[in-house]
Amino acid sequence: MAVVLAVLVLGAASFLAVATASEFKPPDTERVQVQRAPAGAALRDLAVGGQVKVLSLNVGYAGLGQKDDFFMDGGHMVRAPRADVAADLAGIERTVKSNPADAYLLQEVDTDSHRSYRIDEAARLRQASGANAAFAYNFKSMFTPYPLPAIGAVKSGLQTLTTLSDPTAARQSLPVPFDWPVRLFNLKRCALITRIPVSGGATGRELVLINVHLEAYTSEAGRRAQTAVVTELMNDEYSKGNYVIVGGDFNQAFPDSPSYPDVAKDWTPGRWDAGLVPAGWAARTAQNVPTARLDNGAWTGSDQTSQVFAIDGFITSPNLQVDQVTGLDEGFRFSDHNPVELAATLLPDVAGD
Repeated sequence: MAVVLAVLVLGAASFLAVATASEFKPPDTERVQVQRAPAGAALRDLAVGGQVKVLSLNVGYAGLGQKDDFFMDGGHMVRAPRADVAADLAGIERTVKSNPADAYLLQEVDTDSHRSYRIDEAARLRQASGANAAFAYNFKSMFTPYPLPAIGAVKSGLQTLTTLSDPTAARQSLPVPFDWPVRLFNLKRCALITRIPVSGGATGRELVLINVHLEAYTSEAGRRAQTAVVTELMNDEYSKGNYVIVGGDFNQAFPDSPSYPDVAKDWTPGRWDAGLVPAGWAARTAQNVPTARLDNGAWTGSDQTSQVFAIDGFITSPNLQVDQVTGLDEGFRFSDHNPVELAATLLPDVAGD
């Protein structure tokens, strides 16, 4: 018995040593290569006074469709059946193709993960959009050992697709709320920042798209630390005269969130950090449909029996006129989130002019 225990302890120590040595440690900021749209793609220039349309969707790594649940939300599944992943990814591709936008802000996009059967979802979605593409990892683990059966290897992140001309991109790390050894097998959240040149105004002005997926399973202090960095990014870009759109999955109920019935308490979204939205900025989510559901079971088809939230949306700078924010009611068929669309106009009276 002592020998068996010693072998187990040695094995666990060796595993942690290897995991520590291979830990994903991205720099605070790094340039992200933009993969250019195919030759002949219909790209357009952006100008002051023009409208921009942005769609945000947490794709749930194509493993959290309407039939699936998730162990951390009170469900039991770790990995959806292969057929579900294939069908969900095909559905997400159709969503991208059938809802034209200037930019798509996507979260939980896998590139080589056990949970999504090693499918390169980022490549599939880039091809489906025919757009310029930027990708930033926020989860790289050689083997995530919990629960049983284990999650296994994960490579996943944020993807921004755009049919606007001449984008550049960068990854900005966000604070990690986890200590060793938990952080070895957890997300390293980030903001994916994509810059689009804007003509017709001050030289060097840009539209800055900030794609985010903030912490879900941590303390409020951890989430506040991340939102503080996002707020600093927003303010810094706006102070330069840039147009700023922050979009994604905030894991916080928006200030203008509709009221939905409380039917489950397995997970609740974070409290909105008031400091995330400076004076003059707008924070908007969909009013017509919920943007996310709780994965404690399969989707029942009703917010009276399945828990839903409004945690996806956009924050826009004062030099943008919000024309419309709308949720696309896909019935959570392909993801545990519904897409949210923003239409906004670039106003000419930019701060710093």
